[in-house]
Amino acid sequence: MELNYHEIGSRIARRRNQLHLTQAAVAERADLSNQYLSNIERAVSIPSTEVIMRLALALDTTPDEFLVGAVRDTGDRWQEVAQLLRDMDDKHLELAGSLLTWLKQQPL
Repeated sequence: MELNYHEIGSRIARRRNQLHLTQAAVAERADLSNQYLSNIERAVSIPSTEVIMRLALALDTTPDEFLVGAVRDTGDRWQEVAQLLRDMDDKHLELAGSLLTWLKQQPL
């Protein structure tokens, strides 16, 4: 699956606008700089998985809304995962990303 970063940025901006939030407010909630959020919304910068999770948490949605344009009802599980990811260093984030990629490929 190829990710369209212009669409992802547009979806983030759309959700932010739906909530009547400024870029500065969302950037603060997600612990990002205003310029970085602006760059993500304009597809100048490509956000990491961790940043997508932090933005989803800041905008009270799931990462699915940004990545594929659909919101999946997962209750509070995604927030718990986002919090775990937020506290990880770069090595742990890389390992978590690899584990999630492998897990997604496994049949249920």
